[in-house]
Amino acid sequence: MRAKLPRVSTSEVTGIEPVSAVSGGNVTSDGNTNLLVRGVCWSTSKSPDLGDFRTTDGYGTGEFTSILTGLEPNTQYYVRAYATNEIGTAYGSQVTFTTSQISVPVITTNSVSDITQSSAVCGGNIASDGGTEVTQRGVCWSTSSGPTIDYDMFTEDGNGTGSFTSNITGLTGNRKYYVRAYAINSEGIAYGQELPFTTSPVLPVISTVAPLPTSTSTATSGGIITNDGGSQITERGVCWSLTSNPTIQDSRTTDGEGTGSFTSNITGLSENRIYHVRAYATTAVGTSYGTDMTFRTDPSTVTDYDGNVYNIIRIGSQLWFKENLKTTSFADGTPIPLVSTGAGWGGLTTPGYCWYNNNSANKDVYGALYNWYTVETGSLCPSGWRVPTDDDCLDLEKYDNNIGGKLKEVGTDHWTPPNTGASDAYGFTALPGGYRTAGGLFGNINDHGYWWTSSGYSGSDAWARRLQHDSEKTFRHLTDKKIGKSIRCMRD
Repeated sequence: MRAKLPRVSTSEVTGIEPVSAVSGGNVTSDGNTNLLVRGVCWSTSKSPDLGDFRTTDGYGTGEFTSILTGLEPNTQYYVRAYATNEIGTAYGSQVTFTTSQISVPVITTNSVSDITQSSAVCGGNIASDGGTEVTQRGVCWSTSSGPTIDYDMFTEDGNGTGSFTSNITGLTGNRKYYVRAYAINSEGIAYGQELPFTTSPVLPVISTVAPLPTSTSTATSGGIITNDGGSQITERGVCWSLTSNPTIQDSRTTDGEGTGSFTSNITGLSENRIYHVRAYATTAVGTSYGTDMTFRTDPSTVTDYDGNVYNIIRIGSQLWFKENLKTTSFADGTPIPLVSTGAGWGGLTTPGYCWYNNNSANKDVYGALYNWYTVETGSLCPSGWRVPTDDDCLDLEKYDNNIGGKLKEVGTDHWTPPNTGASDAYGFTALPGGYRTAGGLFGNINDHGYWWTSSGYSGSDAWARRLQHDSEKTFRHLTDKKIGKSIRCMRD
């Protein structure tokens, strides 16, 4: 069969953009010889041929699609399909089309998600670049309708067409915002549809004031509100419980409204119990809490290893035994050596105790006398209690002027008159238990009371305190560690 030119028809032009279009053709006969190439050719002049712009879209008969690129916007073009075999090239009918003008991109705004008090996620989808490259894209937002990148906050999320995600940050809680996607090309900027969203509500910012026990059944605390979250504080106070992180469903105080600091008085507690407390602040949005803090209410009594029971009193922030220590054992049960002889006492550089005048009848009233080597062990007081330091005693003395008289037992049953300044204002009930000298002698009962601190000064001396029947002052002095003195324990 004789070879001849192929037969080809030109497809209509579709997908017309400013710089591109889609066409193609249909080769219905290869002319009885090998079909070498096929495609379309185009020009701004009529009857384009292989000398003009063209595509190559495979070989063989049948339909094919051709993508025309590199076009000029708003320009009339002529296009013809072609097919080439060993005989030559045949052309389809001529089709004409005009490219569209360049425009701004076509963009939509994605829905807003992952909304918090200060951030959200949005984005957009660019369906068309408008005929020229999209050089910048993102979203812009404002608390007013119609946000733009000229006056409002915006993101920059790459370039080109397609879908993109934008992270919106720096927002304020419980506020309405408006967001739009945008895209920029050489023709200008296009915006997607505007979407409103509201950030999550903001709770107040509050901190808990450290709680302080004030008795066996009361304490103080409070809070500091530094930010109301944009809503009025309608109630504030503290809540408490025996378990962690109490809420307003537990016991609570109500201490006014508004921001700032406040003080709360906690009542109705049980003695010697650990409580958890948190400050709270309530608005129309909800309730926020400060940090969970703990405190222990005062005990009314403490028992030592021997079973001796001591009453407890509070002076300011300090808890004290109301009686002098009378234990004959360390806190772990180890016996403290009882040293009666003067020679034995004077030779001690290790722990020892005695009763005044070696008379155990003095135990219940005045307690025992201990040398400082007993104090030095750190195990003399019951667990959780200790012999006060020199600084502890200085703090006590600063708490009230002439506090010495206010610590002494009232009356003259034990103190030799005049019991100057005595008022026992705090229930400390200090007694004149006297002392034992480094040589083992006893003296000054009823006239003076002597108490060790745990603060050593030198190899031979340590700090102590003294009260006298004829003075309302306290006396701080250094004394030989071998001397026997009374002990008052205080809580750690």
